[in-house]
Order: sequence, then structure tokens, then C-alpha cells
Amino acid sequence: MTTTAHTPTGLSAVASRALRWSFLNTLMSKLGTMAVGIVLARLLGPAEFGTFAVATVALTAVLSFNELGVSLAIVRWAEDPKRIAPTVATLSMVMSTLMTGALVLIAPWFCSVMGSPAATPVVRVMALSVLLSGLVATPAALMQREFRQRERVVVDQIGIWLGAACSLGLALGGLGAMSLAVGRVVGAAATAGAFARLCPEGFRFGLRRDVLPSLLSFGLPLAGTSILVFAVGYVDQLVAGSRLGATTLGFYVLAFNLSSWPVFIFSLPMRAVGPAIFARLRGDAAATRAEFSRLLALLASASLPVCALLAGASDPIIRLVYGDVWHPAALALQLLGLGAAARIFSELAYDYLVINGRSRSLLAVQGVWLAVLVPALLLGSQAGLRGVAGAQLSVMAVVLPIYVALLRRNGLEVRDILAPVAVPLAVGAAVLVGTWLLSSIIDTPLLACLACGTLSLAATAGLLWRRRSTLAGLVDVRRTA
Repeated sequence: MTTTAHTPTGLSAVASRALRWSFLNTLMSKLGTMAVGIVLARLLGPAEFGTFAVATVALTAVLSFNELGVSLAIVRWAEDPKRIAPTVATLSMVMSTLMTGALVLIAPWFCSVMGSPAATPVVRVMALSVLLSGLVATPAALMQREFRQRERVVVDQIGIWLGAACSLGLALGGLGAMSLAVGRVVGAAATAGAFARLCPEGFRFGLRRDVLPSLLSFGLPLAGTSILVFAVGYVDQLVAGSRLGATTLGFYVLAFNLSSWPVFIFSLPMRAVGPAIFARLRGDAAATRAEFSRLLALLASASLPVCALLAGASDPIIRLVYGDVWHPAALALQLLGLGAAARIFSELAYDYLVINGRSRSLLAVQGVWLAVLVPALLLGSQAGLRGVAGAQLSVMAVVLPIYVALLRRNGLEVRDILAPVAVPLAVGAAVLVGTWLLSSIIDTPLLACLACGTLSLAATAGLLWRRRSTLAGLVDVRRTA
């Protein structure tokens, strides 16, 4: 990377190119695996899907603090990251080995609590993914720091498609929920192999005692925050599984996965480059504010109409894509679709605050979030599936103002946050009402989805047209030195 790339203008060009590759990577992954996921959901049904969901909750719990948060220090490190990379790799592997063993041991107890003892062998197989995750944490962070998103496309696509093909083949052979677990591990192993080929420097182990205090002081608060982030993100599934059963959990997870599509398509690509952008601009308050507003405006313009579509047209979408047997999931999707918009904003704010060294503040935010969410979910679960989803949405009214207050304390002003989202919010509200009316009037799921999709697409196109100058910057890579 040349010197120009370290100036705001040069950095913007480099980041724009990385962002496009990241977006392409996410789009290819999600659109492709969506088709496989639909086939698997139809093959397995809600009960088997619920069993896999139990295993996924256990896996995600361990992955949330698997490598103590130290890999992100590579992205933030002001000096040459190769100085700390071997130590980070060692810490990641030690912790992932311990966490893999722990997950294997507690699997029977956890599955019993979740009301699905049959998920125990599935959890134990998926535990291998924890070990592989620790192995690739350092090369993934090195690629993120250097905006090597084109290479990351190759890595991710290899893992995703091999894993999906394996799961599909085993499901057709009648292996049930275990087919998804085996496919997950196969994909993770393929990803590790691709990382080893494209980023071999990330697999060098070592231990520098002089950098350990800095790494742990950065990573431990972040690891604690990650545990709370997991709890906030998955306590709804814990409540749904333990209080409503694995089958209802299957309905809820399907709805949650659908509601996460705007997050996957729009937020994840931005998160792949956002932390590196904010890290390079630290010290330049004006450039940081401008970049945050630019990223927020793009996210809001692209994602809010899609979130509104999922909420307003939840019933025809579920019936068309997954079949009538999955119809109960639409009750949750109506509310989770709206919650996805709040998640997108909170993730951007989270990344900004992490890079600005506010790990402890984020720990407090997640603690408040969890403290409010748990009683809301327990109360909502008495109303069934829709009550659990409604609890998730209602708590965002408490959390979002806290994030805004923290952003104000760390260099941003209210107008930097509100101005980029004002028009997209108004348009999203109109799309929500319009798609709900169309879904109520049109009985045929296919026709309803076409009508609602057209409305959402038109709204998104109009919003992005307003941001065409920013989009032009994403297209023009010839400014990169």
C-alpha cells in the first residue's frame, strides 16, 4: 500500500475497493447458500432444524470469546502487526483448544436444558469448528487490516461452498441435523486451508512477553463484551428453546435468519473494512466524522427499505420460500425485520467505539442491554413466538439512545447520526405500510412478493440515487495510488 493510501483521500479509495470486494463476497455467499438453506429447511423440517439451532447456539456461545478478543488488536495496532501476530496466534490456539474441550464436556447438560437431548452429538461434532476458528483468527485479522478483501473472497467462498455441498449431500442421504454440523466443520477446515495458502504469515506461533500486557488489556474487556454480545444476540434463542421447545426454536431461528439478511448483505461488508478505516483516521476528527456519516448514510439507504419489506411482507415471503409448514415463523419475522435495522446501526457504532478504545464502555452497554432484555424475553415468551420477537424489538428503544450518547462522547455530534438516516427512515416507514397493505390484499404468495419486492426495490433505488456521488466513489478505483 502506498503512502497515498494513508491520507483520507487515498484511504477512502483503498477502502472503497475493499468494500466492493467485501460486498461481492457477502452477496455471493448469502445468495448462493440461501438456495441451499431453502432446500435443507424443506428437507429437514422444523424439528430437525430446531435441533441444529440448539447446537448453533452452543457453538456461537463459545466462539464469542474464543480467542479473548486479541485478534482485533492486530487491526488496531499502530506499529507493524507482524510483531504481535505470532503471540496472537498462540493465544488464540490455546484458548480455542480449551474451549473445544469444554464444549464437548458440557454438551449433554446444555442440550437437556434446551429441551433437545438429541442435539448432543451434533454439538460435539460442531465443537471442532471452535478449534479451527482459533487457528484462523490471526490470518483473518491480518487480511482485514490490509484491506485484502479480494483474497478473502476466495477464502470464504471455498469454505462456504464445500460446507454447503457436504451438508446438502448428507441431508439427502437422511443424516438429518448432523448433516448441517458436518458441513459446518468441513467448511471451516477448507477455510483454514485457504488461509494457510494465501496468508501463511498468520500461522506463525510465538510468545513475546513484552506485548502480552498490551494485548490482554485490549482483548480481555473486548472478550467480556463479546460474551455479553453473544448473550444479547442469543438469549432470545435460549429462552425460545428452553421455554417453548426445539420445534418452536426452529421456527424462531428461521425467522431470525431471514431478518438477518439485511445485516449480512449490507452490514457485514461494511464491518470488514470499517474498523480499519476508523483506525487509520484516528486523530483526524473531521475526517472521522465525515467517514462515519458517509458509511451510515449508505447503510441506511440500502438496508431500511429491505428491513421494511421483510416486516411488511413476512407472511407471503415465508409461504413462498419455505412452504406452509413454516408459516408460524412469519409471526416472528414481522417484528424481527424491524429489529434488523437497529442491529445494523448498533454494529457500526460498536466498531467505531472499539477502534476508539471504548471496550469498557461497550461492556457496560451490553450489560444494560442484557439486564433489560432477559426479563422482557421471559415475559414475552408467555405469549409464544411473537412475544419473544416483540421483546427483542422493544428493548432497542433503551439501547439505541445509549449508543448515540457514547458516540457523542467520542467525537461525533447528533447531526452526524440523525442527518444520514432521516430520509431513509421516512421512506422505510412508507415501504412498511405499503408492503403490509399489498400482502393483505393479494392472496397469492408469488404475486404478493413480486408487488412488495418491486416497491422496496424502487425505494432503495431512489435512496441510493440520492447518494450517487458516494456510490461513484465506490466505483472509481483509479484514484487509488
